[in-house]
Amino acid sequence: MPDPELSYFELQAYIGTTKHMGGFETTKEIIELCHINKDTYVLDVGCGVGATACYLAKEYGCRVVGVDLRKNMVALSDERARKEGVASLVEFRVADAQDLPFDYAHFDVALCESVATFIEDKQRVVDELARVVRPGGTVGFNEELWLKTPPAEVVAHVKRAWEVRPDLPTADDWREMLKEAGLRDLVVKTYKFDARRESTQLKRYRFRDMWRMFSRTLSLYVKNLDFRAYMKGQYRLPKGVFQYLGYGLFVGRR
Repeated sequence: MPDPELSYFELQAYIGTTKHMGGFETTKEIIELCHINKDTYVLDVGCGVGATACYLAKEYGCRVVGVDLRKNMVALSDERARKEGVASLVEFRVADAQDLPFDYAHFDVALCESVATFIEDKQRVVDELARVVRPGGTVGFNEELWLKTPPAEVVAHVKRAWEVRPDLPTADDWREMLKEAGLRDLVVKTYKFDARRESTQLKRYRFRDMWRMFSRTLSLYVKNLDFRAYMKGQYRLPKGVFQYLGYGLFVGRR
């Protein structure tokens, strides 16, 4: 397999990982807030490698459709579903969060984790998730935000390192976007960076996944000088960045 383009999402797809702030513990929290059960028909927007979708099918026995913009992420999701024995309950397809290929009121719940953050027209993403959920259904977001106004150098680094465009919203901005989409009974929960919570990210993956991520990352690091420089830039964070950068859960009823 050729080396990937040195960009945040292309590297995630190549390595086979999905990163959400707050780790798997936060994913489980948003599932609870959306009241998912075996009868819930769920859309997972920006499904990545299919970890959340397969977890929902396995843990709750519900039907799930996962969509992602990248074909290789969808291929990894299909592989995961087969290996975890939930291929009859989950379906994955290539689709854009800004233009979902589903009819009005098609799902009971629509989830989106750390996807809208990276799209310029965030309101359009929120509107699309609200559109495809039935009246009385639920939309849930887990997205990055500014906890307080950051200095210019922190803004510049976050935009460059994680390819965020344009600027990150605040919790109030996210809340207003959900209101604008016609969602009600809003639940808003904000969080600071917590290393313990972030470490639960590993619970998404099997040993085979971890080995693939490790081996591909190590191979790139050893043989690709540009990748080494890219990674140093990624992890050289400005001092005190997590005083400003956090994430939030935003849930609303259609």
